[in-house]
Amino acid sequence: MEFRADAVERAKKVRLIIFDVDGVLTDGGIYIGPEGELFKPFFCRDGLGITLSHRAGLKTAIITGRESKQLLYRAKELHITEVFQGNLDKREAYRELKARTGLADEEIAYIGDDLVDLPIMGQVGFPAAVGDGVQEVREASAVVSAYPGGRGAVREIIEFILKAQGKWQKLLEGFKAPERMDSLAQ
Repeated sequence: MEFRADAVERAKKVRLIIFDVDGVLTDGGIYIGPEGELFKPFFCRDGLGITLSHRAGLKTAIITGRESKQLLYRAKELHITEVFQGNLDKREAYRELKARTGLADEEIAYIGDDLVDLPIMGQVGFPAAVGDGVQEVREASAVVSAYPGGRGAVREIIEFILKAQGKWQKLLEGFKAPERMDSLAQ
């Protein structure tokens, strides 16, 4: 993982993490079946990272340029209630999300991979990139994951934020104590 000198201090302020989808929560591929149906591969470790961020009190949201039923299904599984689809220009969705949450830019993280993510990345307090993001997005980021989109980048960035906030160790304790596993599975 690569990160700027001020990345830890910026991560400490994060209260909301916004995800792009294609190339961030997925590997960026669009799989089309024989009947024209779309398939998207989501990575389980990224999903657990999102669940852990919720356990730590962080909010999550999605802003994506494409629309897909598969995304709505996955977002529901992960308890992500703020989902904005069909927003190639993501700035309006970002403004709406800020108004709904009442959060300031410095309290928001955004994880992106491509040029359409740059306008929001320039506004948030904690911009982050997947490892295989385009150069301009990586350069605009406080943190760049060692992992590609859809293969653990989201998880690594969430862990960075939770560790910076001093919340990671407590979450780990739930996995080390079998009697506490039930509370994590809910």
